[in-house]
Amino acid sequence: MKKTLTALALASGLAGTAQAADRDVVQALYSEVLSATTSPDLSARMDKVLSPGWQSIGDYASPVKTRDQFLAQLQRVGSALPNLSWKVEEILQAGNRFVVRGRATATPVAPFMGAPFTGRGFEIMAIDIHTVEDNKIVLSYHVEDWHGALEQLQRR
Repeated sequence: MKKTLTALALASGLAGTAQAADRDVVQALYSEVLSATTSPDLSARMDKVLSPGWQSIGDYASPVKTRDQFLAQLQRVGSALPNLSWKVEEILQAGNRFVVRGRATATPVAPFMGAPFTGRGFEIMAIDIHTVEDNKIVLSYHVEDWHGALEQLQRR
């Protein structure tokens, strides 16, 4: 009985360590990738947190986005929003799934999503659900308030 309890305690501690490492990977997506869209080593940063087969699902009408497609998108966004910053406000965890409530801020330096350049910035909320396996994110569902960003940019 004592050996069983010791094994369970050890397994629980190892699982807790793995879950903490997975949480760190999710946090790094925001601080090291999404907030670093102008970084010359963006692809290498993505390699550290996203699995090679990672999939991004932002809505049900668009095709699933691959890691390479996401890299190209982030680089385009970085040219219009060089100061884009993502902050994790809250993380909820259920096993290897992480729900993140995030905040993005930026000030476009050029027209953005059809909005003319005004010099104004925006602050939006995002809700994301990430699945982590082997210390890499393998799947992300995400919803960002881009409509709210446009309203802020076009405010008179």
